[in-house]
Amino acid sequence: MRIFSDKSSHAILLAFLAAILTILPAGKASAASEPAIVALGDSLFAGYGLPEGQSFPARLQAELAAKGIDVAIANAGVSGDTTAGGLARLDWSVPEGTDAVLVELGANDALRGLPPEQTEANLDAIVSRLKERGIAVLIAGMRAPPNMGQAYADAFDPIFARIARRHGAALYPFYLDGVAADPALNQPDGMHPNARGVDVIVARFLPAMQEFLASLPGEDGK
Repeated sequence: MRIFSDKSSHAILLAFLAAILTILPAGKASAASEPAIVALGDSLFAGYGLPEGQSFPARLQAELAAKGIDVAIANAGVSGDTTAGGLARLDWSVPEGTDAVLVELGANDALRGLPPEQTEANLDAIVSRLKERGIAVLIAGMRAPPNMGQAYADAFDPIFARIARRHGAALYPFYLDGVAADPALNQPDGMHPNARGVDVIVARFLPAMQEFLASLPGEDGK
């Protein structure tokens, strides 16, 4: 039996570790791991009035999985939340190791008639802080309700595209596209999508989500 000295054993161990490191992928996750995504939003993400598993983040994850795209989407939707609320809880809602965030906030700002410049400042701070952490962002835009008047809508509606351009974030122009004001796709309150409505949103959102995922470092956008 060959006996190695302490020095020779140490050298062999170092060589072995070096060989292992050369075949491990760089970065915080391997190419085979799921992207960690946080859905930061209000009741429209939280799944207000919907059965378990029927919220937008849950349905989006399921539809992506059906296409062979594995992601982990954490639902950080809080009913009634405003952009100010989202900013206040940003750090603990988006933990370390998050690869991307879907930001859907602003609807409650408009419903309360909050100043659009305040909404823009809050969203700008949210996206800025995420970008500083190296986290990719997809913004889901909103529109002011008609009862707020044209002047309010003119100030509110362009906020989301402006922030996306400013920070190089991805944008889905109107989260409720195809669902807003359709009684068949909304709950009795007329504001929150029912299960059918969520499925419509997911179907329309999916191409933008796939493009967004393909843009993440290390992803191939299957």
